[in-house]
Amino acid sequence: MPLYSKGVLVQLMQASSLAASKILFILLVHQRRALSWRNQSYMNDIADRCAPSPHPLGMCQSRATAFGYPCEEYKVTTEDGYILSLKRIPHGPHDSNTSTEMRPPDGATWVMSTPKQSLGFILADNGFDVWIANSRGTNSSQNHTSLSTKDPAYWEWSWDELASYDLPAVLQFAYDHTGEKIHYIGHSLGTLMILAAFSEHKLLDVVRSAVLLCPIAYLSRTKSKLLKLAAHIFLAETVHWLGFHEFNPVGPVAHEVLSQICNDPEINCYDLFSAVAGPDCCLNTSTFCAFLEHAPQSTSVRNLIHLSQLVRNGGVSRFDYGNAKDNMKHYNQPRPPPYNLSSIPNHVPIFLTHGGEDYLGDVPDTRHLLRTLVKKHNSDSIEVIYVPDYAHADFIMAYNAPELIYGPMVDFFKRH
Repeated sequence: MPLYSKGVLVQLMQASSLAASKILFILLVHQRRALSWRNQSYMNDIADRCAPSPHPLGMCQSRATAFGYPCEEYKVTTEDGYILSLKRIPHGPHDSNTSTEMRPPDGATWVMSTPKQSLGFILADNGFDVWIANSRGTNSSQNHTSLSTKDPAYWEWSWDELASYDLPAVLQFAYDHTGEKIHYIGHSLGTLMILAAFSEHKLLDVVRSAVLLCPIAYLSRTKSKLLKLAAHIFLAETVHWLGFHEFNPVGPVAHEVLSQICNDPEINCYDLFSAVAGPDCCLNTSTFCAFLEHAPQSTSVRNLIHLSQLVRNGGVSRFDYGNAKDNMKHYNQPRPPPYNLSSIPNHVPIFLTHGGEDYLGDVPDTRHLLRTLVKKHNSDSIEVIYVPDYAHADFIMAYNAPELIYGPMVDFFKRH
């Protein structure tokens, strides 16, 4: 039987359906409307036309089963006690070989459009066993063995922990259930998580290949003035110092963050979606409305601090506790150790995509990452697709992504 007919594929929906840094811009779209900062921009018009769902459902009920796809939910506990939601679409709607149990989980980034447009459905239709995970802090992954989300200790994590605990837990769970190595897909922060793990030679025994959709690793040359400003005025650090640990996209902390940032005349607060992620080329109203219905998710303030450190410092390192004493306590050295991305071995094939209008995974930083990766990878083990007019969100929501990105991705999986 060919590999792709039973190939296991995990898509990590990192800290919302998107990256923690992108949670910020999802939040900005919503909060800007709440604060009545309006104009006639394209994204404003779309957001204003999105009617809220009167009975919001989870991914399985609202997306998968509505189109006839089987859908399952599992709970996975990490070594540090976080209980994560893991969804599974084991096959397409017409394959009755596998019995399924349908429950209402959360999150729908990968299945928020029609079956012909959504990556999760496209992969299931091509014979892949699709697993979709939500990292800690998101709506369906807020349980813990001993902590409540009201406890500050619950939120004391960054993407270090997502790479060290969440990622191994869900990948190992899927591997144990299927006995097959996994084709991993990450978008935005999900790419940083797998790169960090690979750089320490972790997860190599369960991952068959990795897809990096608009990867973020090096962030110092981001084109987003908003992100640069927030990082260089230590905004997230200030929020943490004031006693806030959870960053809720629709909460008072977000309101205050926006109020502070938008006082700067250099920041375009009339279209914050584009100001952070870049001007998308190819979104449609229905997909974006589905995105807004599922997107507002919490992350930790500490996670935002860690991402800010990447913007300021230029490298990719573990969380900096801010002083030599605390760093010595955690790392036995005065500065946080770097993730050596050049040490990623070349036997894991990589499929990498990036866009010319992406402000987060901008072209100079992505090329820096590529130069680092090709030190170990040859032309047979790494494939790159560059779309000049794509921004950060286009890779998961563009109407033409099935032709430009998903089709070549499926071919890549079949070759590997």
